[in-house]
Amino acid sequence: MKCLGLVFAAAMLVTVASASGAGTSSNRDWPVFGYDTARHNASPDGTITVQNVTRLRRVRVRLDGTVDSSPIYVAGGVRGRDAFVVTTTYGRTEALDASTGRVLWRFTPPAYSRLAGTAQITNATPALASDRSAVYAAAPDGRIRKLRLSDGHVLWTTRITLDPTHEKITSSLNVSGGRVIATTGGYIGDAPPYQGHVVTMSERTGRIAHVWNSLCSDRHRLIVPRTCASSDSAIWSRNGAAVDPATGNLVVATGNAPFDGRTDWGDSLLVLAPDASRLLRHWTPTDHQHLNDSDLDLGSTSPGLLAGGLAVQGGKDGKLRLLDLRRLPGPTPRTGGELQTLPVPGSVDMFSAPAVWRGKWVFVSTSGGTEALLLRGRRLHVVWSNGTGGTSPVVAGSLLYVAGSGSVSVYVATSGRRLASLPSGTVHWQSPIVADGRVAVAEGDANEHATSGFFDIYRRP
Repeated sequence: MKCLGLVFAAAMLVTVASASGAGTSSNRDWPVFGYDTARHNASPDGTITVQNVTRLRRVRVRLDGTVDSSPIYVAGGVRGRDAFVVTTTYGRTEALDASTGRVLWRFTPPAYSRLAGTAQITNATPALASDRSAVYAAAPDGRIRKLRLSDGHVLWTTRITLDPTHEKITSSLNVSGGRVIATTGGYIGDAPPYQGHVVTMSERTGRIAHVWNSLCSDRHRLIVPRTCASSDSAIWSRNGAAVDPATGNLVVATGNAPFDGRTDWGDSLLVLAPDASRLLRHWTPTDHQHLNDSDLDLGSTSPGLLAGGLAVQGGKDGKLRLLDLRRLPGPTPRTGGELQTLPVPGSVDMFSAPAVWRGKWVFVSTSGGTEALLLRGRRLHVVWSNGTGGTSPVVAGSLLYVAGSGSVSVYVATSGRRLASLPSGTVHWQSPIVADGRVAVAEGDANEHATSGFFDIYRRP
């Protein structure tokens, strides 16, 4: 896990002024990373079209922190105003007016002054509560907090690691079945000891329901990392835990660590029960030891869930595998069993999460390019490809948005025809979201340990 993502040089820094005031809400939230709990990265919102995408105007907002993750969007959710909600690398969570970028409220964790400027950070995207009354946010102090949506007031706080100096909350939060779902990984440089684990908490009270440890998995509680003989197995991809819409099961991928098929589950795709109480199935590549020895984390990216129980899984080895989640083995040392293996664009490390559209289209971006694949007959076929790299792609309506190389590129999803290039800055883990006629993406790199940053909103005149 030593390389933590794609960094793209900034290009044009053009600011377009806009009028203030609340936007017109179409009640289309973007409530979690990936739009839905399955992390499809695809929204039906077609407000931005081929005809109007070139007329978008940019509002560039300076923030008191770097948002090295993606925003969420709540239509009319903050005292009647449309709002983006973001978390900075040192745990400030802020609601921003979706039209002007003005801060509507700000929560600062108690440990902020001690941690600001240090290597102890978070890259987690917040998540909207099921009843839209609150948001859940992570901080580098190792805690998840429920913040009231109207004003950011803390409703509960839960510790999900016993050693936040070694275990990092880097992946995005999720919400399903009345539970908040969070995962842990490690910091840049792979400084042990730490173990990737999944924690589920009650939305109402914050009480931990279950903990599933990907190392020492026979221990079903938070553990002090140094008390487990194995280390690493970070769950550090952008998705964290995706929810299978057919079953409610959680699907995660782990990074470099030992694998024995009993208690250690490094470099594996894992299917857990909906409450993370137990491991149901797994897929582990036959060359898992090579991945571990060569720092080629499988879990650098996330499972993409297709129709019919299929999934795609990339990795730092530059490969994309097609899997049938329903036919994976239970907790055994068995390895292999993929349906298909393809190179990712450029055959380079993959750090982005794929977008899955209509259950059969898969969009993948790496530093080597962007590609569209179509599922036919349980095989993926490349439809179009280009050499323009980016972070996690997203689909809204029938358009594809990819941030990278100093802009957000907008394509016709089915053909790859480029429609627009929205000027932006350096991106690392960030990916755009598209809601109510607005595109939003943050700028910056958490590894620079800055306490300021920029946030871009593109909106119709």
